[in-house]
Amino acid sequence: MNTSWVQLLGLSLIEMLYLVGALIGVGFLLGELEKRSNAYLGRAFGQKAILATAWIGTPIHENGHLFQCFVWRHRVTKVRWLQLNDPNGVLGFVEHSYNRLSLYQRVGNFFIGIGPIFSGIASLILCMYLLVPHSYETFKNLLVYHVTSEAINLNFLKMLGVSMMAIAKSLFTVHNLMNPLFWLFIYLAVCISSHIALSKADIKGATGGLITIYILIVLFNLVATQLHLNSYNLIVSISTYNAYVLAFSSIAVLFSFITFVISFVLYQVKMR
Repeated sequence: MNTSWVQLLGLSLIEMLYLVGALIGVGFLLGELEKRSNAYLGRAFGQKAILATAWIGTPIHENGHLFQCFVWRHRVTKVRWLQLNDPNGVLGFVEHSYNRLSLYQRVGNFFIGIGPIFSGIASLILCMYLLVPHSYETFKNLLVYHVTSEAINLNFLKMLGVSMMAIAKSLFTVHNLMNPLFWLFIYLAVCISSHIALSKADIKGATGGLITIYILIVLFNLVATQLHLNSYNLIVSISTYNAYVLAFSSIAVLFSFITFVISFVLYQVKMR
């Protein structure tokens, strides 16, 4: 393989990370937090403790897959929103099929695989809007006045941290602590965030779609090279939406972290 092909493939990989890297990073972070949270809860109270959140979190997780199946025109063959007695511990699933000759549907595998991230974040925002509207207003102002003013080369980790701190500060106030609706929101948020991460099957399905996306970017760069277009600047310009991806994702990361802290504390108390 000559140097020009190596450069093309490397450029395509970088561009793909610009386009979907934030989503992938958030997915792995949520997965790590959920894995550790469930491990602590399991050690302290057994696997039944996980079911205390599954009755809300798992249907929202599966609806994320289901909605993306409709968007990407996959045929849904079977859905289980919640099952408690599966011998393999599978709490829910969505089975679907697609036309392997359709690039659109093949790309869709990626978004179907990460669908629970979208449905989980949307559910958290809806709960915030209904139960703690003041915190929702803070989050909305964050999107309007902070995220839109960020430069294209923004520091993604800084953006995630700033968003989490702003939301946490608006949530944990004296007024909210005295409000029963706040505690209902906390419980719902913990349930949702406890089951927002992707399973191994989800990751496997998303990987197939990611490979298709990469191949399409390589083909796009081949055409752009022939037409003397700067594909890199175009991709970087499009990828500014990652600031919004991280701002929205900060809600899920925040409550996944809170769930982790709660599970760790309960584990420590139980083991004493």
